[in-house]
Amino acid sequence: MTRVRYFAAAAEAAGVDSEERAETTLVALRTAVVAEHPALADILPRCAVMVDGVRSDDDLALDDAELIDVLPPFAGG
Repeated sequence: MTRVRYFAAAAEAAGVDSEERAETTLVALRTAVVAEHPALADILPRCAVMVDGVRSDDDLALDDAELIDVLPPFAGG
């Protein structure tokens, strides 16, 4: 299982701060979390996704992944 942490607007859209997931690829994870948390559909495409601290693409296998962070765009000064 992989722990997924949602931050800021992504956490608000998901309705949770974190959850355990079993998907084996990042694209499968994206599809599954949008199906379970439909409000993520608008924000997820704009989010950076970090897998074990490294920004990752959708074709990444998650077999050994321990932590995924979903980070929406941040504004600030």
